[in-house]
Amino acid sequence: MAEKFGQQTSYPRYGGRAVNDDIGAEDKVVKSRGAFHKIRLSDYFITGGFDVPFFALTMILLAIGLVMLLSASYPTSYFENDNSYSFFIKQCLFAVVGVAAMLIASKIDYKIYRNLLKYILPATIILLVIVLFYNTGKSTNEGEVFRRYIPLFGGITFQPSEIAKFSLIITLSVYFCRFGSRANRFKEGIFFPLLIIAVFCGLIMLENHLSCVILMFLIGASVMFAGGTNKWLFWLGIIAVVAVVLVVFMFPKMMPSYIQKKLEAFTNKDFDPLGGRWQINNSLYAIGSGGLFGVGLGNSKQKYMYVSEPQNDFIFSIVCEELGFIGALTILILFILLVLRGIQISMKARDKFGSYITLGIIAQIGIQTALNILVVTDAIPNTGIALPFFSYGGTALIMLLFETGVVLSVSRKANQKKI
Repeated sequence: MAEKFGQQTSYPRYGGRAVNDDIGAEDKVVKSRGAFHKIRLSDYFITGGFDVPFFALTMILLAIGLVMLLSASYPTSYFENDNSYSFFIKQCLFAVVGVAAMLIASKIDYKIYRNLLKYILPATIILLVIVLFYNTGKSTNEGEVFRRYIPLFGGITFQPSEIAKFSLIITLSVYFCRFGSRANRFKEGIFFPLLIIAVFCGLIMLENHLSCVILMFLIGASVMFAGGTNKWLFWLGIIAVVAVVLVVFMFPKMMPSYIQKKLEAFTNKDFDPLGGRWQINNSLYAIGSGGLFGVGLGNSKQKYMYVSEPQNDFIFSIVCEELGFIGALTILILFILLVLRGIQISMKARDKFGSYITLGIIAQIGIQTALNILVVTDAIPNTGIALPFFSYGGTALIMLLFETGVVLSVSRKANQKKI
């Protein structure tokens, strides 16, 4: 399967000059027609049309997400901010910035990110270290502190882990462009990619952000699979990870206390109904109350201080309550269509780098959506993971829309005529 990604019969051209798929080729001086030419800044902007179905699906999901955020958030927004529209107004502003970032990113040649990796990677690592010195104000009873945000101004915060997702995708994509021919070996195909993933996951784990650690690992594994990692070694690695998960379930006391409680709440349905099970129990009540067609948009009862964080991690339970099974299924189909369209764009990319980053971004959207729904339906322990395009969060929404712009850039390049 991995061989399908990134295949090309001719090389992309910049300003009439053929450029191969080597990393940093755009930075080299290229000899053409007897003269030396340097790649200009204008060569990084792409003309032509992008993939309209992918763009349309993104905008539809964003529009539905904003409507559902308004419906799900106004009781909590009024209680916390004395303004029913506080969350919604901020999310609309984030959406405007995000759509602008998406359109700009769609015009920029995605190859520029591999040349910028030498700046993106260290900047991301520095941010992941800096955030560890900030207390977000949330902590467990045992004194464990959640350090996930860097405060900026006016109550606005910045979440470095959202940047880290994109940085990991770029880093692994560049790595497999360089060493993909040796990816069937243990050192190049397993050890070094896992080491890269471990650095990101280790820093994020220090934030006490387990859900992002899981997501980062799965995103990295997706890029490894597409990059040509030996399939036997890959599946052996997956089996090893599953074994570790089983050990954690069998011996939960080896994990931090807040994770122990989540595991206990998942395995014991009678555990602490007014505490550890409160959020998930009310989520299930909301889903069950929706029935086939829902109670109607805006008519949810569980969002009135029953479901915790209805505007964030558990917004899908309010979607199920208000829109019912039919509405929730329609949204799931839209996500599936978005992922499938993204995979098509990845397979049509003009080079391996475009294929890998597209697949990584699409894996992020698809895996994050699946994990959120599994949590909300009590199919896996509550990890506190957001639903793309729906959950409240400025950094997450802006970065997500920016990443979809990168996918559109890949599609724009693929739609150009090969010359």
